[in-house]
Amino acid sequence: MKIMIIGSSGAGKSTLARLLGEQLPFEITHLDAHYWKENWRETPRDEWIAWQETLMEKESWIIDGNYGSTMDIRLKAADVIIFLDYSRWVCLWSVIKRRFMYHGKTRPDMGKGCPEKLDWEFLKWVYDFPREEAPGIRQKLKEVSSDKKVYHLRHRRELAGHLHQIKMTYHQISQ
Repeated sequence: MKIMIIGSSGAGKSTLARLLGEQLPFEITHLDAHYWKENWRETPRDEWIAWQETLMEKESWIIDGNYGSTMDIRLKAADVIIFLDYSRWVCLWSVIKRRFMYHGKTRPDMGKGCPEKLDWEFLKWVYDFPREEAPGIRQKLKEVSSDKKVYHLRHRRELAGHLHQIKMTYHQISQ
């Protein structure tokens, strides 16, 4: 089973990936940890695409992260897609809180040598996500194959029930 988690920064993608990883025997891949090189240097595009295509060949995985330019690669391979489509205010609060939690440190789901930072450009991206990014993701999710299981969550309180469904799907597949 291949699980893809997408959503705005601050939605809780990495936290959800860790939670699922504790309950399911799948390798977790945080895209941020592979995309960002030391001192916030980006991975070259061709290398980024090739790395993801290789990753898709694995039998099972949990991947969190958006990276819209390569999202189709993951959408095609995923069996389960979880879209955390939360309000901008929830996400903004989370990224601000995270900034203080990891002040001067690198998060466990981030590339080495990339200490937590917060700037106006990033805050604007999170604020604009519901208007600029989410509609395109929703459209892509309408177009995915009907054999994929899509969870479109709009509130954090919806998550618990869906986690149970995801675990049940795994147990049905693995038997």
